[in-house]
Amino acid sequence: MPYTNEHKEKSRQRIVQSATDLFCRYGFDKVSITQVMKLAKMTHGAFYGHFESKEALYKASFRKALQNSRATRLIKGPFAIRHLGNLVTGYLSLRDLGNQQSPDIESFLSNDIANENTEVKKLYEESYFNLLRLLEKRILALTRLKKSPLTIRTIDVPDTARAILASLIGAIAIAKSISHEKEREAIMAASQKQIFTMLGLDDSYYAKV
Repeated sequence: MPYTNEHKEKSRQRIVQSATDLFCRYGFDKVSITQVMKLAKMTHGAFYGHFESKEALYKASFRKALQNSRATRLIKGPFAIRHLGNLVTGYLSLRDLGNQQSPDIESFLSNDIANENTEVKKLYEESYFNLLRLLEKRILALTRLKKSPLTIRTIDVPDTARAILASLIGAIAIAKSISHEKEREAIMAASQKQIFTMLGLDDSYYAKV
């Protein structure tokens, strides 16, 4: 008896979820189809009934992480500088670093910096520009509505967004590569402080959060 469409979709989602957890934790090159199917508790042969390649699975996992990411919540969240600060704190948290329960697009970006696979590079670049535009729009709008303690010239907004994004992704990537916990904490704290400064949030202002 053939499987129903509902059963096929559930199986596909199990594979995508397992792959998302693994890609977020280890990156594209260090995850195999065998590992994904083992985590999904399915046979290796079942993979090709849903995906034509590892790259196709990576793309589906990447989209899933992007859909559920904190960046997406930024669009829907409160229109206030404090909300943006909360997101920074969430990104730069050792508690959330490598957390398989809440895979995020930043884990993909930090794991696969400089990956040479064509499909991975394409998705990486697409996501980078999406996040950059999102930050630019939010910073510019907050400044214009005087909801930010920092006055940024319109011409400087893109560079501010680039610096924030580089600090976020760079801090996560470096911290993941270091086993010394105190140094990891110092990296996260220093990056957070730098971003708060760019947003005009000093220690006294943000201590209330």
